[in-house]
Amino acid sequence: YIKFSYLFRDAGNYKTFGFVVLSNPGGKSPEEIDGDLHRFLIDGAYFYPEKVQLPVLDESEKRMCYEYERVKVVSTGSK
Repeated sequence: YIKFSYLFRDAGNYKTFGFVVLSNPGGKSPEEIDGDLHRFLIDGAYFYPEKVQLPVLDESEKRMCYEYERVKVVSTGSK
């Protein structure tokens, strides 16, 4: 499994952090996943969570860009 960490930064620079744990059927390393992700992120860092079916962290700020933070390998059930 991998832990995909991301955040929402509002106009006042306040941050709300979140993560999801996803399967990693190919057994890719965090470096491989990171490289793959950067090709699809806006400017290598940003994304819209609703477009990739990730939870929105701040319901009052829908349709805003979120920032990718990192991925890391976790064992089953780890968070």
